[in-house]
Amino acid sequence: MPYFDAASSAPLHPVARRALLAALDEGWADPARPYREGRRARLLLDSARQAAAEAVGCRPDELIFTPSGTLAVHSGISGALAGRRRVGRHLVLSAVEHSSVLHAAAAHEAEGGEVTEVAVDRSGAVDASAYARALREDTALACLQSANHEVGTEQPVDRVVQECRAAGVPLLVDAAQSLPWGPVPEGWSLLTASAHKWGGPAGVGLLAVRKGVRFAVRGPADERESGRAAGFENIPAIVAAAASLRAVRAEATAEAARLRALVDRIRARVPELVPDVEVVGDPVRRLPHLVTFSCLYVDGETLLHALDRADFSVSSGSSCTSSALTPSHVLRAMGVLSEGNVRVSLPVGTADEAVDSFLEVLPRMVAEVRETLGVRETPGGRERQEAPVPSSPSPAASGSLVVDALGKRCPIPVIELAKVIGDVPPGGTVTVLSDDEAARLDIPAWCAMREQEYVGEEPADHGSAYVVRRLI
Repeated sequence: MPYFDAASSAPLHPVARRALLAALDEGWADPARPYREGRRARLLLDSARQAAAEAVGCRPDELIFTPSGTLAVHSGISGALAGRRRVGRHLVLSAVEHSSVLHAAAAHEAEGGEVTEVAVDRSGAVDASAYARALREDTALACLQSANHEVGTEQPVDRVVQECRAAGVPLLVDAAQSLPWGPVPEGWSLLTASAHKWGGPAGVGLLAVRKGVRFAVRGPADERESGRAAGFENIPAIVAAAASLRAVRAEATAEAARLRALVDRIRARVPELVPDVEVVGDPVRRLPHLVTFSCLYVDGETLLHALDRADFSVSSGSSCTSSALTPSHVLRAMGVLSEGNVRVSLPVGTADEAVDSFLEVLPRMVAEVRETLGVRETPGGRERQEAPVPSSPSPAASGSLVVDALGKRCPIPVIELAKVIGDVPPGGTVTVLSDDEAARLDIPAWCAMREQEYVGEEPADHGSAYVVRRLI
């Protein structure tokens, strides 16, 4: 069964498995104790820290292990903000950061701090000059992921580092997705990562804090991990995490080239095989193993279940999935189509045949999902819908229609728009009433794909009114 969700959690690397089993026998004792078993555990812990620090590009005494990548982010942000409290309480981050960063920012705001989100373009990248403009004299910390977890776009960390350095602001880089493929550009002040993203065991995070960065631990102090991560170290898991990071880095150059070729095949073939698809994310500055695309007129949850029944495990940022009532904040910030969203992230070792099989199965799965929603594909990618929905007033009389899609989730509002756009003359308008958050993204995206004019959003008694003018 092909597993294509490595961006969520990569399969355990064989090196990690062997290291974990060996460390279970040798690394169970308290590394703080002076007797033989304790010294052996300390040696394993120190060796793992040295290996991880080499991969990160920092000194061993600058790196600590945390119980998760999320805790590394939370501890890094809260510690840096507390350490620079005299400078100010302003935090800067991009609009597409991982939810762990957003949650930490929300907690900072709840405590009276101020947060500025820097917008991204349609590829998901920030502009370094826009990021620089967000920095102020009272900015205590800036955060920027090295590469996006949902669309794979790499951020201009090197340029943002320069802007932050010029402003005297420390930069925290979330390197969870990119660290297996290579080091982050130099100049960062804090860095976080998570072992299960590169094939290490879950429950191990990394937090690196450069010497000279003001940092104050929030909460009760602990004598372990320089006082920055409380609790007994999980030495077997830490050893396995460091060993697997070293192993994937050794394979990174060759494997990145191989997986990039497979992703390029997906990026090129999906729009050819499936009508009405938008491939999102930067086509060049991106992670080698990840590709994301969205399909018009598709229920994302149904599509993921269909692919699962066909033995493909993929992820989605679609608002049509049961775990997300609103579109992914990443897709929303990018302003791209969110319905029928599929994220494919290939683990190390993915076979060419698995990708070929996925490309063979996907068109049939999408067509079946669309059929259940009353949309049938026709040659050239133009859709044909079943009986039109009631509308008012008559298009013959006024050249306008109002479609009531209140209470209906994506992709229904867009499907109902497509059903009636041909009923108004060129220059006429269709107004879609919807209270589905995804409509704010998907209706403009539909207009761009269908060469119609998106007039804009207007307030309504319930939800919003989205106005579309027919051009062709």
